[in-house]
Amino acid sequence: MEHGPFSLEGKVILVTGASSGIGRQCCITLAQMGVTVILIGRNRERLEETRKMMCNEDKHIYWSADLAEIASLSQLAKDINDNVGPIDGLVNCAGVSTTLPLRFVELEKVDDFLRINVMSGYFLVKEFSRAGMFNHGASFIFMSSIMGIVGEVGKSLYGLTKGAIISMVKSLACELAAKKIRVNCISPGVVVTPINENLPHIANADKRAVLEKKHLLGLGKTEYIANTCVFLLSDASCWITGQNIIVDGGYTIQ
Repeated sequence: MEHGPFSLEGKVILVTGASSGIGRQCCITLAQMGVTVILIGRNRERLEETRKMMCNEDKHIYWSADLAEIASLSQLAKDINDNVGPIDGLVNCAGVSTTLPLRFVELEKVDDFLRINVMSGYFLVKEFSRAGMFNHGASFIFMSSIMGIVGEVGKSLYGLTKGAIISMVKSLACELAAKKIRVNCISPGVVVTPINENLPHIANADKRAVLEKKHLLGLGKTEYIANTCVFLLSDASCWITGQNIIVDGGYTIQ
């Protein structure tokens, strides 16, 4: 049977941040679409939990790795290529978030956030593209945020890293187009996950109501972001590169 443009059947996709939240849901959704998923995260037990939630769990592979260790990414890419082969796509969900007023921001914290949120994915793409460890028409996706577009009190550190991603994908898309690689990013609004649903801005009824009012279609679910990844990884988006896809329930249009 001929596959349609949205099909991902038989593709090999690497997902970072696969142990929780959006990354975990991306793994689950991609498995449902017939993808062989390579799961990357720091916690081996939580990666195994994710794999058990996926269709055909035995065909998926996970690597426990700290992507903030930039010097190790070359070996990680080589190990994946040697054991699995070239990839068809990357969904870079690994990252950290914080609400931190400017007066509390220290240089070390800035270095940590840039290394985890920006440099890890950037150098991972470098290693895969430099060694040709990808198939024709590969698609790379970075996870940004609406905080890279709009401002909010206490979000300057987080926002600067997410804004960097939006800028970064534009030039990466120009450079990697010669290798037939597409590069895009997604900017989610507030997505409710098991990790953040107990935080005050979501758990507190009054604060949640304020947050929900900012999202015309309500707060997000991880499935909404994973479904957008399916589109960007598929041939249906073959003429889209260097773009920031905003998936925010209407937050940024107000």
